[in-house]
Amino acid sequence: MQVAGKIAVVTGGGGGIGGALAARLVRDGARVVVADLDTDAAKGIAATISRDHPGAAVAVGADVSDIAQIEALIARAEAEFGPIDLYFANAGVAGPVGLGEDDLQWATTIDVNLRAHVRAARLLLPGWLERGEGYFVSTASAAGLLTQIGSAAYSVTKHAAVGFAEWLAVTYGDRGVRVSCLCPMGVETPLLRAGENSGDALGAAATRAVTSAGAVLTPDEVAEIVMAALEQERFLILPHPEVLDMYRRKGADYDRWLSGMRQYQQRLLDGAKS
Repeated sequence: MQVAGKIAVVTGGGGGIGGALAARLVRDGARVVVADLDTDAAKGIAATISRDHPGAAVAVGADVSDIAQIEALIARAEAEFGPIDLYFANAGVAGPVGLGEDDLQWATTIDVNLRAHVRAARLLLPGWLERGEGYFVSTASAAGLLTQIGSAAYSVTKHAAVGFAEWLAVTYGDRGVRVSCLCPMGVETPLLRAGENSGDALGAAATRAVTSAGAVLTPDEVAEIVMAALEQERFLILPHPEVLDMYRRKGADYDRWLSGMRQYQQRLLDGAKS
C-alpha cells in the first residue's frame, strides 16, 4: 500500500493518534477527511495541515456512535474527494471505571469502540468489493490482546474491536480488502490520562498500569509506525513490541497470567495508598 494519491477518512482526528495520522497521511500524498466529535478540534487539525498542503484536508464534525452521522461523513468525503480508499476507525472512549454505574455508559463505549467500526465497514464494503480494493484500519489497544486493569467496558470493547478486524481480514482479505489493527500501550493523549483524572483509585490504577508497563509514545511516533505497517500491509500493528511477548505468555499459561495480573493490580492499588 502506497498512500500517495489515496483518499482517507480518520475518525477521532481532532488530536492524539488521529490528528497525527491525518497529518502524516497528507505529508505522504493522501487527501484526508478529519472527523471528530469536537468539530472545532477537527477544524484546527485540518487548518494546520492545509497551511502546508492547501486543499488536502477537510474537517467534519461527526459522532460515530450515530450511524446516520457515519453515513453523512462517508458521503461528505466522497463529495469532497471521491471514493474512500482508507478508513481509519480511530475514535475511542475510555469508558466507565470498573463495571460502570449503568447500561448507558456501556452502550456508549460499545457504540464508539466497536459498533462504529461495524457500521463503517458495512457502508464501505460494497464499494470496496466492487472496486476490488480498500483498506480498513482499526485502532484497538494492547488491552484488546491483554486486558485493561480498571475498566471492564474498555477491555471488552477493545477485545471486540480486535476480533472484528480479524473477521474482516479473514472474510474479505482475498477480495482486495486489506485490514490492519493498531494495538498500542501508552500513548500521550487525553485518553491515557482519563483514569488518573477520574478521582477513583481503580481508575488511577488503570492509567498507572499502562504508563508503568512500557514507554509512553507520542502520537507522531505511533503515526510513523502505522505508515510503515501499512506499506507492508501488516495486520497487527504493535508500537510497543513487548506486547507480543506479553500476549504469548498469556496464551501459553492463561491461569498463570491471570494470577500475575491480579498481583500487578494489587501492587498498583497499594501504590495509590502510599
